[in-house]
Amino acid sequence: MTIDQLTALVAFAFVSSVTPGPNNLMLMASGANFGFRRSIPHMLGIGIGFTVMVLLVGTGLMQVFDRYPVSYTVLRAASVAYLLWLAWKIAHAAPSGRGAGRPRPMTFLQAAAFQWVNPKAWAMALTANSLYAPDATLWAFALVAGVFGVVNLPSVSVWTVLGQQMARLLINPRRLAAFNWTMAALLVASLYPVLVP
Repeated sequence: MTIDQLTALVAFAFVSSVTPGPNNLMLMASGANFGFRRSIPHMLGIGIGFTVMVLLVGTGLMQVFDRYPVSYTVLRAASVAYLLWLAWKIAHAAPSGRGAGRPRPMTFLQAAAFQWVNPKAWAMALTANSLYAPDATLWAFALVAGVFGVVNLPSVSVWTVLGQQMARLLINPRRLAAFNWTMAALLVASLYPVLVP
């Protein structure tokens, strides 16, 4: 890979990681509801989970989708259903200390597993491997995954900080509820590119 190609890959990784999507919207909600420190496992789960996903998609899963196109349709349906469920959970999140159970931020393993049903993560992984690892070697896929590993975590952390800063405005339970409903609506809206070809 040339320096120009590597620069383009870093730019793609940054732009695709920092722009709105399910991960970033959920981190913003987590930062607002739980603060930065309690959201660290969630951020690490995204960063490490997505890096592993990029590598595994490149080393074999792209071929599965090429060979069995219905598998992509099944994955898309499961992703939409799971994101709708998450949006419902965010919309109905009670302020800390209220509700039947004490709310908790997403764990490392939950966030890492979420990458596999995140439509934006799939689009990013498939596009990155197609564009920046055209020779389809293990080294090329590892390089693409490594770049995302370095770029992704600082990029998504910005959304957690933004949510944490907004928490000052969300002390009022009504404002927090409105924020959570807005985040849920944006999460559902992020499905638009998946549902409309």
